[in-house]
Amino acid sequence: MNKSRRFLGAALVTGLTAATLAACGAESSSTPATVTTAAGADLRAGSGAHTTLGPVKQIVAGALDVGYFEFGPSTGQPVILLHGWPYDPYSYADVAPLLADAGYRVLIPFLRGYGSTTFLSPQTVRNGQQSAIARDIVDFMDALHIDKAVLGGFDWGARTVDIIAALWPERVKAMVAVSGYIVTQQAAQQQPLSPDAELGWWYQYYFATERGRAGYAENRHDFNELIWKRASPAWNFDAATFDRSAASFDNPDHVDVVISNYRWRLSLAPGEPQYDAYEQRLATGPAITVPAITIGSDFDGAAKDGKPYAAKYTGRYEHRVLDGIGHNVPQEAPKPFAQAVIDADHL
Repeated sequence: MNKSRRFLGAALVTGLTAATLAACGAESSSTPATVTTAAGADLRAGSGAHTTLGPVKQIVAGALDVGYFEFGPSTGQPVILLHGWPYDPYSYADVAPLLADAGYRVLIPFLRGYGSTTFLSPQTVRNGQQSAIARDIVDFMDALHIDKAVLGGFDWGARTVDIIAALWPERVKAMVAVSGYIVTQQAAQQQPLSPDAELGWWYQYYFATERGRAGYAENRHDFNELIWKRASPAWNFDAATFDRSAASFDNPDHVDVVISNYRWRLSLAPGEPQYDAYEQRLATGPAITVPAITIGSDFDGAAKDGKPYAAKYTGRYEHRVLDGIGHNVPQEAPKPFAQAVIDADHL
């Protein structure tokens, strides 16, 4: 690790022991370092400090008119932050100002089916498959004339970061992925899990039914609030925080994209031919060679330590564990997430 890396300040590394940080500097890329939070670390410091992302911008990119937010100097190193389901760019409301203050140009797009991102043509399939979403972000970079960026994400966003790093490594300077390597391989999705593990995917099976589609369309606000609570049981978000993100779910394509995503994973809905070559490469489980930091949280259960996927990251690599934090890591623990982005950029 480059010892001259920039830090946002001591507050961002509160709770990380000096011994652990020193060990990180001594590790080689072949033996990934693991940073674990110390007992009592105030990982949630700064969460909820910002309640606006400022004005939304729009740009035509590929099949979409993409809505996005921008922070920091236009000449700064680009950082693109990607949200998941059922979340939106507000997951980065506290992360973005930290990175902007450190000199980064921060871009946070709405994924297809969220917020002000819309399809240019009514004939375009409202496809939620993983490589379609990844291609959207590459098109977004092209539209903004960004050759290479630092990418960060969680949930769908982390999967998208992984995919771009695997398929277009020349576009990725470094990356941060919550939950690590979560590229979907459809063949593996056909294999049953333990009953307890299957229970955690209850909504995926609900979405596989027409009753589930209708139920989500009718009750998406309450449905997604339930997902937030189950995915982050120790995060006491208030109604205003959820409602700011919930507005993004009123996008006219939201239900179609979400249902497509989860049905495609189970091979219950087709993908599109133009993405077949991407999916064939992803089915092989390609390694990721760019500098990377992965983050494990309580949401990840037994995989929190990152060991199941560490071998997938063959470049300079670290894994960090945030005990007591749920799935929405950037919004729950903005300072550790922002620090991970800066550190990844300097691996």
